[in-house]
Amino acid sequence: MTVLVRVMEESGLVERRGDPSDKRVTLVWLTDAGKSYVRARRQKGVKAFARLIDQLPEDEFEALMAALPALEHLAALDRQDREGPTQ
Repeated sequence: MTVLVRVMEESGLVERRGDPSDKRVTLVWLTDAGKSYVRARRQKGVKAFARLIDQLPEDEFEALMAALPALEHLAALDRQDREGPTQ
């Protein structure tokens, strides 16, 4: 992990910061360039996935569209699990 962070730091994608509450800890933050890189990679993934969806036969496309509400519900449940109970 240290090597990966160092390479990313040298590339300008992340920066290291000390943790003010625990001097033994080093935090890793995305730089503006890192945020831009992540956005670009996500967008490429979205475009690649869209190209694959365009290749589906009509019946499979319709099945995928019908499944979207359930997939959105699963994503919401996952967010709830990660964030914990709301007050």
